[in-house]
Amino acid sequence: MFSKFKGLFSSFFSTDIGIDLGTANCLVYLKDHGIVLREPSVVAIKEDTKRVLAVGIEAQKMLGRTPGNIMAIRPMKSGVIADFDVTEAMLSYFINKVCPKHVWRNYAKPRVVIAVPGDITEVEKRAVEDAAKASGAGEVVLVEEPMAAAIGVGLPVSEPAGSMIVDIGGGTCEVAIISLAGIVHSRSVRSAGDAMDACIVSHMRRVYNLLIGERTAEEIKMTIGSAFPTGQEMTMEVRGRDIVAGLPKTMTISSEEIRDSLTEPVSNIVEAVRSTLGNCEPELAADLVDRGIVLSGGSSLLRGLDKLIAQETGLPVTLADDPLSAVAEGTGQVMSQLDILLKNKRD
Repeated sequence: MFSKFKGLFSSFFSTDIGIDLGTANCLVYLKDHGIVLREPSVVAIKEDTKRVLAVGIEAQKMLGRTPGNIMAIRPMKSGVIADFDVTEAMLSYFINKVCPKHVWRNYAKPRVVIAVPGDITEVEKRAVEDAAKASGAGEVVLVEEPMAAAIGVGLPVSEPAGSMIVDIGGGTCEVAIISLAGIVHSRSVRSAGDAMDACIVSHMRRVYNLLIGERTAEEIKMTIGSAFPTGQEMTMEVRGRDIVAGLPKTMTISSEEIRDSLTEPVSNIVEAVRSTLGNCEPELAADLVDRGIVLSGGSSLLRGLDKLIAQETGLPVTLADDPLSAVAEGTGQVMSQLDILLKNKRD
């Protein structure tokens, strides 16, 4: 009798939370409130004691600037957990920030929907679930990122017709063709924003003997990076450390050379789209001629990427209205079916 009462009590008072647990950023969707938190997936810890010093924006400011006894790290790699303890601390911080502990918390832990990469393994799924529960979550439901992104951008995923989503985040690019509320064909490649940043770092080191950090590389990508000629080339001053002299140095670089340096990761994304289309049934392919491809995720904002994919596929390509929020918005909409999903999970 008590367990039945506790279950009803928990269902009534529990808070539903959707989390886009990204490699670069973490977004949290709170039921009836929308997206309430958007912070970098970075944690600063003291190396000897492993004590967490800062999470999110404050920790990101420390990247590349910490003394020897402090580490600012990103616990998510390629969309999956690379450091369990640090991920747990990060999730706990985010959950408690949007859902503070209160008198009901012991009885009604928040129910959580978490978006994960489409090719995640069972072991990796369990790691995400365990980290969420250790962080204070109650019941946990995992949803594939491309499905969440498709729902978040408003694609008619439940219709008997093909819709195609390309979600390009920090660690992975998720490509999926969806019909009748299921993923028919999908492809996940570890070539996204982080790979682009690494190529820019490598280019600056190889061509100019200039050592730059990942934050500088990301700034270059966002400011003058492109995947397709835009018709207006730009330049940018970049500061770093001269590898030969060991002194601070400033260089001026062009958008054209940065575009060339991004050829490999961009080509991997385009190839993932093409190979997914190559496995597509004729009927679904016919649907995509009219509906086209929708891009989401932070790295889809790379200038000219939509034009390049359109040129390589011959299909219309549309950038989502708010590509950064697509997955988080999708987890929020999945919450409307949360009771059904949890029942199916238990059964």
